[in-house]
Amino acid sequence: MSEALDILQAFPAHTHADWLEAVDKQLKGKPFDKVLVKKTYEGIDIQPMYFQHDLDKLDFVNTLPGQLPYVRGTSASASVVNPWEIAQEITDSDPEEFNAAALNDLGRGQNALNVIFDNATCKGINPDKAAAEDVGKGGLSIATMADFEKAFKDIDFTAIPMQLHCGFSGVGMTALLAAHLKKQGTNPQKLTGCIAVDPLSYLAVQGSLPLPLSQAYDEMAQVTHWGLANAPELQTIAVHVDPYQRSGGNAVQEVAYAMATAVEYVRAMQERGLTIDEIAPRIMFAFSIGADFFMEIAKFRATRMVWCQIVESFGGNEESRKMRIHARTSTWNKTHVDPWVNMLRVSTEAFSGVAGGVDSMHVSPFDEIFRQPNEFSRRIARNVHIVLRDEGHFDKVVDPAGGCWYVETITGEIAKKAWEQFQEIEKQGGMFTFLNAGTPQQQVAEIAAQRAKNIAIRKDRFVGTNMYPNLLEKPESTDELDAFAFQADRVEQVIQYEGQADQAARDAALAQVAASKKNVTADTVEKAIAAASAGATLGDLFQALRGETTTTETVTPLNIHRGPEPFEQLRRATEAYTAQTGATPKLFLANMGPIPQHKARADFSTAFFNVGAFETIGNDGFGSVDEAAEATLDSGAKAVVICSTDTDYPEVVQPLVSKIKSAQPGTLIILAGYPQDHIESFKEAGVDEFLHIRSNALELLGKVQKHLGVTA
Repeated sequence: MSEALDILQAFPAHTHADWLEAVDKQLKGKPFDKVLVKKTYEGIDIQPMYFQHDLDKLDFVNTLPGQLPYVRGTSASASVVNPWEIAQEITDSDPEEFNAAALNDLGRGQNALNVIFDNATCKGINPDKAAAEDVGKGGLSIATMADFEKAFKDIDFTAIPMQLHCGFSGVGMTALLAAHLKKQGTNPQKLTGCIAVDPLSYLAVQGSLPLPLSQAYDEMAQVTHWGLANAPELQTIAVHVDPYQRSGGNAVQEVAYAMATAVEYVRAMQERGLTIDEIAPRIMFAFSIGADFFMEIAKFRATRMVWCQIVESFGGNEESRKMRIHARTSTWNKTHVDPWVNMLRVSTEAFSGVAGGVDSMHVSPFDEIFRQPNEFSRRIARNVHIVLRDEGHFDKVVDPAGGCWYVETITGEIAKKAWEQFQEIEKQGGMFTFLNAGTPQQQVAEIAAQRAKNIAIRKDRFVGTNMYPNLLEKPESTDELDAFAFQADRVEQVIQYEGQADQAARDAALAQVAASKKNVTADTVEKAIAAASAGATLGDLFQALRGETTTTETVTPLNIHRGPEPFEQLRRATEAYTAQTGATPKLFLANMGPIPQHKARADFSTAFFNVGAFETIGNDGFGSVDEAAEATLDSGAKAVVICSTDTDYPEVVQPLVSKIKSAQPGTLIILAGYPQDHIESFKEAGVDEFLHIRSNALELLGKVQKHLGVTA
């Protein structure tokens, strides 16, 4: 019988220097940093391997979950005792339809209510005074107590956490909520969740705020004072940084802007009589979860650490330094083309959110970006949570990424870079000044431009859209809301409600609201609650709070968009042309030589042009230039792709191009490959474009579309 294996003797330890020496030999003189180190959009160098010594300068790695600076979570038990809330957004516009969807989903696994309101509701404008395109757009339309009661019928606000995303002011919605609870005889003391008020985010997205920022802060303070007195577990301030991610921004920018926005709110609330220990616990941070799996995990861990340091600097106690994070999977990388892939995208993003320790999360239905999600798509999205929790058992693991040399290292780098950027914002006067100067908009646009370039050359890939398209896919329908019909229906409901109210009592209650609007106390909200109970509409409450205010704040809005959009537009244009003409635009593959000689480039070319919904006419290859030229001309195609090897091109390209262009001068000739030694001579011979792995696909496909008459 052989002796027991001695691991240390059989596999002696090697130093980091030994590893680097072995790598250098394999690289054969190529620079390590350029070949093996990946630069992220955050400006972080991702090493091919990480080592224990990478953690030497990271003090936080020795902390435990629930310990300062909370990088590993704000609770020692974390999700083991309190798993993340399944807070799916419900965005049905009609109150009754909203209620049906909410009750359905809350009975099938969802355990938090997450309400997105339409543009008119967020602006505090009743449907009869709003633009038609604002009524029902983006979420639930609420104007009256009757609307509120229909929307939330049979929903117990004290039994589940809630998020009401109110835009720049929460006084009106708080009044409707509290009046609703009062009518039911329910005590608001048990409320949990957030009346999500975030004027700076609203300003950054919309480009304008219909009141002075100081007044928005007054109303934020009024709701916060009311919450402290009546609903101590309810958060009343939100910091939505997901619009920056949806505009193409990176993780460092998200964290820095989140901190700068929160600090601006802290200072504004302190000026209005609140302490740091009253303010900080009432802030909810809302992030998007991007596609970079480990970067997103590190982002949430770093955010908690930076926020802990900021609250400490304000003198906040340990409890106040804890951060509450709500996250939603990103819309930036979701596609309308081959939308089923979105199910896979949200699964990995949700995994990042859970591993990063978010407190609540929305997983996007696969069709969220192009229509109102239906019961099926909502169910599939909701089940991502349930699979991660009940089958993946991630509710049994505290900080699963903790101790990973890679994640710990980039957590530290994000925190460091975000802190530096946050300090720069502070030097320039804070987040509002920063927004007013257009600086974050420009910074995000610069990252978005880098992303766009990499998407165009397909370095960044969207499966099914700019890579691996499915031409047999049938486009999913987009159910457009009939804005004018919906508005007319909502106007009728509001008019009917107003007609039933005691006008004298309502007007008297609204006068009380107007008289108290400058009092930055809970009293203003109490009077608004009384007015709502007397029949005041949301629009009435906003008018009483604002009077005839015409002052607005304006900034350059963020450019919220999706990365895949240019490729989607390109493909839809070709599909529309095919539907109109009955003929799919075609390119002929002039395959030279036997199959092994041309197949790789022919397959690459076919897949490339399929991205633009073009068809390629293939063949088994031609033995001579004459055969290839004759077949090309007989095909009737106005564009041809020559496919062979770099070795054979010098013999076939010039005569083949000459024959084709002599007979049909307008033919677009593309050469598959990029033989550097012959580029200029091939161009002189008549080659118009070169197709290779580094090609700008968006640009080349656009040229082909134009040449084939698909676009003007």
